Amino acid sequence: MTSRSFRFPDGFHWGAATSAYQIEGSPLADGAGPSIWQRFAHTPGMMSNGDTGDVACDHYHRYRDDVQLMRALGLQGYRFSINWARVLPEGTGRVNPKGLDFYSRLVDELLENGIAPNATLFHWDLPAALDDRGGWLNRDIAHWFADYAEVMFKALDDRVPRWSTLNEPWVVTDGGYLHGVLAPGHRNKFEAPIATHNQMRASGAGIQAYRAHGRHEIGVVFNIEPKYPHSDSAEDLAATRRAHAYMNEQFADPALLGSYPPELKEIFGNAWPDFPADDFKLTRQPVDFIGINYYTRAVVKHDPEAYPLKAVPVRQTNKTYTETGWEVFEQGLVDTLTWFKQRYGDIPLYITENGSAFYDPPVADADVLSDPLRTNYLRRHLKALHGAIEAGVNLKGYYAWSLMDNLEWSLGFSKRFGLYHVDFATQQRTPKASAKLYAEVIDSNGGVLED
Repeated sequence: MTSRSFRFPDGFHWGAATSAYQIEGSPLADGAGPSIWQRFAHTPGMMSNGDTGDVACDHYHRYRDDVQLMRALGLQGYRFSINWARVLPEGTGRVNPKGLDFYSRLVDELLENGIAPNATLFHWDLPAALDDRGGWLNRDIAHWFADYAEVMFKALDDRVPRWSTLNEPWVVTDGGYLHGVLAPGHRNKFEAPIATHNQMRASGAGIQAYRAHGRHEIGVVFNIEPKYPHSDSAEDLAATRRAHAYMNEQFADPALLGSYPPELKEIFGNAWPDFPADDFKLTRQPVDFIGINYYTRAVVKHDPEAYPLKAVPVRQTNKTYTETGWEVFEQGLVDTLTWFKQRYGDIPLYITENGSAFYDPPVADADVLSDPLRTNYLRRHLKALHGAIEAGVNLKGYYAWSLMDNLEWSLGFSKRFGLYHVDFATQQRTPKASAKLYAEVIDSNGGVLED
């Protein structure tokens, strides 16, 4: 009996991902302005254990060493984000040359080590100065974002082949404006749709700016979580449809179809505005690719008390769950990619984040730290990805989340996603077994998965 081949297509792109506030540290160094996450993390009671990103992984000072970790993995690409306030301390206007220089040096270091830079313009850390002017609730933010994007394109597009405007705008709206568990910490049903819409307007304006100044590729990154009904009851099916529209179509639809799914008006009621038709000419800009972040699925049940969806996820029995309470369900990755193609067409896709938080000790107890659950998660999801490609999905690459353990937003340092373990007391980096597997996957272009 011959084994199935899991070799990926020639030219498939292998990378890993991080974000600025989660790893850089030194958020106010060298003239940088504060971000909403700097402010949120220093607000008592908002972060687990009072953790902040003041030091994080100290990547701001250790980026050269971290690029060597990437090289040791054999990474072909590295997806990072730019701290807007590091470059534009007031969010608009004056450029901070030292902040811009940091990203220029990082890009050069990556290129010198044969690693393609993939830059995300906004991964949640909005300049606090712009939040003081309304942040994502101010329509002017589309122009602020385009001006910031233009600064970055002019500085780095000669060396950065791939850009993303926004990362997971759903999280910004849901966590930051509806439920208040993430920066900027608002809880307002009327604000959430406005934050959604202005993020998508900003993304469109950023893409327009790239068409004027850029020469490579630009897209936007969405987190997609497939929804499955708990039962065949009409109520559960309707709840599943609402949950799917809210999470998976709320942002992709205006970007790729120029409209919002009708379920949003049902979900938000009189809090959902009628947006100007001309706005959708801005939100729907041609993209070169879409990034998809996938972690888990949700099995959905109707619950009339659940705000605002009247739907809740149902925990499954006899399934493995990560430390963040997410079910390990690799078939959802295949279902996500095939659904995306069916709804939006044959757009080139990248998995821009995929990973898992499982317990690791605070201090590494071996030269290579054993992490069998994460290693198993990685293996299963990469095999599923290969199946999606065989089914005709136009998938171009994969970025593991995350290169190293880091600040998991309001959960602080309590959840570890990294391929490399970080001892936050000493900043020692130690490879995990999952890093060893990933290096072998990259080296064999997936061939090692056959074992």
